[in-house]
Formats: sequence, C-alpha cells, structure tokens
Amino acid sequence: MAAKKKRFVVLNRLPTGERKWLAGVLRDETLGGGLLIGAALIAFVMVNSPLRDVYETIINTTVGPASLNLNLTLSKWAADGVLALFFFVAGLELKHEFVLGQLRTWRLASVPVAAAVSGMIFPAIVFFALTTTQPEARPAWAVPIATDIAFALAVLAVAGRGLPAALRVFLLTLAIVDDIGAITVIAIFYTEEIKFIPLVIAIALLALYALLQRLRVSSAFIYVPLVLATWAATHESGVHATIAGVALGLLTRVKTAPGEAWSPAERLERWARPLSALVALPIFAFMAAGVPVVGVDIGKVLTQPLVLGVIFGLVVGKPIGVLVGTWAITRFTNAQLNKALSWLDIAAVGTLAGIGFTVSLLITKLAFPDSPDLVTSAKTGVLFGSILAALLAVVFLRLRSRTYAKFKSSKADPIPDVPYEPTTV
Repeated sequence: MAAKKKRFVVLNRLPTGERKWLAGVLRDETLGGGLLIGAALIAFVMVNSPLRDVYETIINTTVGPASLNLNLTLSKWAADGVLALFFFVAGLELKHEFVLGQLRTWRLASVPVAAAVSGMIFPAIVFFALTTTQPEARPAWAVPIATDIAFALAVLAVAGRGLPAALRVFLLTLAIVDDIGAITVIAIFYTEEIKFIPLVIAIALLALYALLQRLRVSSAFIYVPLVLATWAATHESGVHATIAGVALGLLTRVKTAPGEAWSPAERLERWARPLSALVALPIFAFMAAGVPVVGVDIGKVLTQPLVLGVIFGLVVGKPIGVLVGTWAITRFTNAQLNKALSWLDIAAVGTLAGIGFTVSLLITKLAFPDSPDLVTSAKTGVLFGSILAALLAVVFLRLRSRTYAKFKSSKADPIPDVPYEPTTV
C-alpha cells in the first residue's frame, strides 16, 4: 500500500507577532485607500468642470533642476518620485513576508504566489483576446495585471467585517507579490532605452546600501543622500525610477540585531508606510485620475477594444486567475485550504484583486507615452473596471460576512481562523 501523503494547511491562523504587524498595515492602507479614492474623485470632478484648466496647469507645471535632467512636470514627479515611496514600502513588506511572514517557506508562499502569478497571466490573456482588432492597443496589455493594495483593503474593511483574518493576509500578500510582479514587468517591457553608466552607478549605490545594512550602520545623514542618489541614478538610467524604491526595500534588514529594539525595516515602515498611504498615493491618484467624460460619448468609448480589454481583464481575468492559481496549488501539491474558508472566499478576494487603480494608471502612461487619446481610453478602462470590481467585491464580501455571522451565532461551524492540524489523505 502506498504511503499516505501528509497535507499542510494554507491560509491558516497567524502568530501573535504577525497579527500585530498585519493590523498596522491594514490600518494605514485602509485609511490611505479612503484618501486615495477622495483624491481621485477631486481630480475627476476638476477635469470635468470649469476647473479643468486649473487641473491641467497643476499637473503640467514643471519643477526641479534642469542641470540634473530633473526638470519634470508634477505629474511626472508623482509617477517617478512620489510613487517610488509606495514601492519602497511594498519592498519592505515583501522582505518582511520573505523572512518572517507568509512567504518564509515555499509551502506558505505557494498559494499567494501562484494566485498572484496566475492573476497576472489571465488578465493579460483576456486583454489580448479583446484587442485583436485594435493592434495599437497592445502596449497596454499589462494595465489590468495590477492590484491596488490601498483601494482593495479599503473596500475589504468596509464590506468585509467579520471575515477571517486569513483572507486579509491572503489579499495583502497576493497584492504585494502582484505589485512586485507589475514593477518587474515595467522594468522589462516598458524601459525604452538603458544608459549604461547611470545604471552601473545605481547598482553600485544599491550594493553600498546593502553593505551598510549588513554593517549595522544607522545614520540618516548617510542614508538620505544615498537613497536620493540611488533614485536619481535609476531615473537617469532609463529604468523606471520606482524600481529603486523596490530594490531599496528588499535590501533593508528585517531582523533585529543584538541590542536593537526594532530592525531597520520596522523603523522605516513606521514612518514610511503612513507617508506612503496617506500622502504619496493620494497625490499620485490626484495627478493620474483626471479622465474627461464631459462631451464624450461614453457608450462609444466603452465599446473600444482597448477599454473593454482593460475592464474585462480586471473584472473577469483577475478573479479567474486568482481562483485558478489557488486551485492548482491545492490540486497538484499537498496544500490544503483552511477548512474554515470557502472557495467563494477566494473568489471574493480575486474580485477585490481586480481593483487595479494605482499601478494600472501608472502603466497606462508608460504604455502610450506619445498617444494622449489612448492614455485617456486606457484610464477610462481602469476607472470603470476598478469601480465595477469594487462593487462586485462588496456584494461577494457582504454575502460571505453574513454567512460567517450566521455560523458564529448558531455555532454550526467553527469560528474562522481556528488553527487546523495537517491531516493525512
């Protein structure tokens, strides 16, 4: 008789320390999501009102030293500079997950990574399928692959009260991996020209940062100029400057050394995450979300292959991808879904992942640097797709919340997040 294979449970209860870390992330990102939505609404109202010229003047105002090739518009500063802070925090969070959290072993990492990768592949497939008649739209294939952490967590906080914490961890981890995947796509597919010398300088500065971390150097007087120089060199190299943020986050030490109360990553997260969620993301949303609809035939716009590709990529491709990736891991490996969860929960998280606001808007600009009309169409798809995904997610989440509330009140089913021991099959 063949030996029975032991199965391991995924999306399980978190240790106390991880629950505290998660609570801090959720608090900041949820509040940031509300501000992001508010900033986007302000931009949308301004661009569709008599204030449109004011809005256009703001986003097209140039600032910065021309001698350093940094005389950029405020819109460009938001995309290349301000958003680098967001990706720095994403890098810190991913490093935390790799070392201490849900990605520290291949078993724990298998489900969120598979869900994230599959959740990037399927939206791209849907996009390509719907844009066969509009070849000029093809550069935007990566627009629907991204997930907006702040926006999605804000919706989850409002509509998903009572849901298991494991789902929040799943969404957060999936979104972090998704963002890193999106920024990798940007680095590979949306870099037009590489300047060798600035790139070498940026790599050398990153290596110096890693060495200083290893040597336990903690002086801000050293790190601040180093970080700024790294960002500037990355920007000058032709690689999107947000890559510097991710790289710096991933190179930051997350374990405490003897005599340290907090690791460098913990200290940086304490000030950088609120700044990213409450300042950086709303600024970028304001600069990027101004989509004109007044005087536009919306019905005609929504039938464009580009717009449909983005909308259906987010609303259909994302949840299917998340479901397929999660199912594949539980079907073809020894992974077992937490018994307290349902596949409807995974579908709800997949629908939330279809909210691709921030990074999707960034990719629209990179996809069509010289085609304002195509940028507007792609942005329209992002806005409509993200809103539709959010509304569908609210329906899913409310249904699941009611189900868990009934189970909890009737004691007909174990309360979610009870740890389950691995079983044998």
